[in-house]
Amino acid sequence: MKLRLLLFSFLLGGIALAQDPAAFAWFNANGKKTSFEKLVKATEDADIVLFGELHDDPIAHWFQLLLAQRMYANDSNLILGAEMMERHQQVPLDAYLSGAISWEVFRDSNKLWSNFETDYLPVVNFAKDHGLKFIATNIPRRYASMVFKKGLASLDTLPSNEKELIVSLPFPMDTTLSQYRELIRMGLEMHANGLDFAYAQAIKDATMAESILNVMRRSPSEYKAMEKQTLPTRRFLHLNGSYHSDFHQSIVWYLLKAKPDLKIVTISTVTQTDLKKLEADYKDKADFILVVPEGMTRTM
Repeated sequence: MKLRLLLFSFLLGGIALAQDPAAFAWFNANGKKTSFEKLVKATEDADIVLFGELHDDPIAHWFQLLLAQRMYANDSNLILGAEMMERHQQVPLDAYLSGAISWEVFRDSNKLWSNFETDYLPVVNFAKDHGLKFIATNIPRRYASMVFKKGLASLDTLPSNEKELIVSLPFPMDTTLSQYRELIRMGLEMHANGLDFAYAQAIKDATMAESILNVMRRSPSEYKAMEKQTLPTRRFLHLNGSYHSDFHQSIVWYLLKAKPDLKIVTISTVTQTDLKKLEADYKDKADFILVVPEGMTRTM
């Protein structure tokens, strides 16, 4: 009888020790556990927050919406923007945000990502509901494709109105950055021009950085009109694939090259089998690292 009680007690203890699967964990750049609340606190002093995601990860998209809500609660001058929309889509996007056209009209007249409605529309609608700007920051993909296939010189033939959809040319690229070095290597492995492959990525980064800076800058007339008042701050939350801001490179490099005093907070999303400890390769990838489990449901 005592043996049965002992076994029963052991089984109950095992059940009590069992834990539900974790859906995410937050770490800082040093690999120490942190929290979403500490991320929110860090954004209070930031000019720009770059939320690097895995495009098909629902946890990252959920946190993007939560972060937009929290940043807006702290600063109603928040500006939103995303890689997932291209500069030529700004006019119809503005029409949707103002209520001039419906979601259905906007959706059917624009080529959107397959998971746009589930993963990005909630953030766009948050901007719409609160009268916030939402900026389509990216270069039209056809121009990035031209660079990959034919090189930067192929853009010289574009008419001036189309060049407005691209970062001001010419633009620099630092080939010593590890992100671009890796792309050059990958391009060569594909038996392509490695430099053109890297430039096709860099022109996206440079265009997104310029798009962010353009909306954050103030015109001389605005300064003059408010010269006796304190201008409100402008903070920007940008959604992009992690590769575009990992290791404080890519978009970050272009932002700081243009304005070295910017305060930028970066976030990266990664996957691991074990959420208890950040893998060594992911340290210093961003200021805050969102870890989701391998096998998480995908949205694409």
